[in-house]
Amino acid sequence: MIPVIRKILYATDLSPNSAYAFRYAMSSANKHDAKIIILHVFESTTPAVFTQMVYLDDEKRKKVFDDRISYTLDRIKKRLGTFSDKELQDYPKAEDRIESIQVCEGFPADMILSKANELECDAIVMGTHGKGIIANTFLGSVTKRVLRRTRKPLFIIPLPKGEIDLTVHDELVSIQNRID
Repeated sequence: MIPVIRKILYATDLSPNSAYAFRYAMSSANKHDAKIIILHVFESTTPAVFTQMVYLDDEKRKKVFDDRISYTLDRIKKRLGTFSDKELQDYPKAEDRIESIQVCEGFPADMILSKANELECDAIVMGTHGKGIIANTFLGSVTKRVLRRTRKPLFIIPLPKGEIDLTVHDELVSIQNRID
């Protein structure tokens, strides 16, 4: 028997593939009458950033982290608004499918797997984008790590050739309009 999908974890890196992959998450949620949890993971601090953060006191470090989370949440909400305005007019209650937006710090693959279990998600949706000459040969490193370790259905959505994130397109048009 195929398991019922009641909750979908949509993991996004906010790359140009994110809106395209979100379409699949929303479509699956509509078909299965499921909720969506949006997850963005900040990669754990790199050595260069860590070196700079060492010189900040705890209060300033917390403020930097809180500002980073706030900025990312605003960015995700703005993208959701744009996506809803453009693509969800026929589904007036589609935004109700979004249960929560989670932003955290850690190693992305580990956090995706941990949150999928902690939040009792039944499936995971992720976008992937090829980089460089070997784009069609290998999956992204985070996607590959999640794929190897998950025991949940994982939907990997590749960005088709020539496709662009609708919010990136909107930002480019907005910039162009300001120049003109």
